[in-house]
Amino acid sequence: MERFDTKIAVVLRDDLAVWQRLNVTSFLVSGIGTARPEVIGEPYEDADGTVYLREFRQPVMVFEGGKETLAATRTKALDRGLDVAVFTADMFATGNDADNRATVRAVPGADLDLVGIVVYGARNAVDKAVKGAAKHP
Repeated sequence: MERFDTKIAVVLRDDLAVWQRLNVTSFLVSGIGTARPEVIGEPYEDADGTVYLREFRQPVMVFEGGKETLAATRTKALDRGLDVAVFTADMFATGNDADNRATVRAVPGADLDLVGIVVYGARNAVDKAVKGAAKHP
């Protein structure tokens, strides 16, 4: 197994419904792929020659924790200069990207009602940022 110098880690709030966990994770990781194209591998192709989309070239680790854990992860990640994407509880009530961004913009960072956060960067720095979060079951 290849060992990567970087890490992608998602931390989800532990009180989310299953559909919310999946939805939040998919939204959050999309930010990493667009901001850091080097994490995307080559296209997949089956034996019939059908070509499939490119995917991350490295694993995505998923963790969970309470509201305080997500807030601490955000602070530690930003202090370490890591790439961060957030998903707030208010975003469940919106239906489009512009409204999602407006809900985040309306609240100071320390007061965001985080339900999910993704962190990307140097493996050791990401490990320190997500310390305190448990691996998702």
